[in-house]
Amino acid sequence: MNTASKITAFTAALAAVFGAAYGVGNAVDPVVPEPARAAHADADGGAREREGGHGETPAGGLRISEGGYTLDLATPRVTAGRRADLSFTVRDEAGRPVTAYRTEHGEQLHLILVSRDLTTYRHLHPQRAADGTWSTPVKLPAAGDYRVFADFTPAARGAEGVTLGADLAVSGTYEPGKLPEPSRTATVDGYTVTLDGALRPGAAGTLDLKVSKDGRPVTDLEPYLGAYGHLVALRAGDLAYLHVHPGGGPGDGATEPGPTVSFTATAPSAGSYRLFLDFKHDGEVRTAAFTVTAGGPAEAGRKEVGGGTDHEESGPHGH
Repeated sequence: MNTASKITAFTAALAAVFGAAYGVGNAVDPVVPEPARAAHADADGGAREREGGHGETPAGGLRISEGGYTLDLATPRVTAGRRADLSFTVRDEAGRPVTAYRTEHGEQLHLILVSRDLTTYRHLHPQRAADGTWSTPVKLPAAGDYRVFADFTPAARGAEGVTLGADLAVSGTYEPGKLPEPSRTATVDGYTVTLDGALRPGAAGTLDLKVSKDGRPVTDLEPYLGAYGHLVALRAGDLAYLHVHPGGGPGDGATEPGPTVSFTATAPSAGSYRLFLDFKHDGEVRTAAFTVTAGGPAEAGRKEVGGGTDHEESGPHGH
């Protein structure tokens, strides 16, 4: 068979193969992309955690831009063990700095810094200049990759809460830490905090945290950020940020100042999470940390861990 005949025969065979494939494709349902999950009606396009529902739930802080707002981190790198000024700006769709925010939980913006291994945690309240630039001093003890979360609500009409996230590099000798084992108790500065309740994927659940000192319940917790405690939950791996709601607060006529502080939370998926509880007593804010498993055994391990974190001053409201 000459070359022209060979090409003709190959072309005919190829056409037959594609014709057969086309016939099979029309004999079964076409493959189409699955419709996107309905987003929560938050300004961050559904990235913020939603209570209730079934299956996986969206989480916040996974994107640097959401809902028309962008976190512009002007200080992408600092050095471990050295004090530095962390600076950033929140910009709108036109690239303009946002200069008006609503006050929520006593602050216009909550800044969370956490290491990728979830062993270092900071909850800061930076100061904003007139031009919209936020800044806060930081001193991080260990090198590695960190995540910066800006949790805020713009003052623009109709705007809702947004949580944006950006990466921060901390230079120095890097020794990765291991996620602490799941535990129901944490100790910090002589206080013991006990966790009761479960974090469930796709369904709202109650988390009760009971504070005691020297074996006695603490019944005179002091208000902090409009409540007797503030809880941040982060998913191990991608550090998805959960919006956790306190149950009641000072002055509502029903909420006692301890020893138990209650929260409602929904895990966006099964997996391991790190919980950071900030509470105030004797004029000082302390942080108790827990590792929990969502979608796993109902009871986590009972091994007690040293769950406290050291704090960083950042203006009159930082810790």
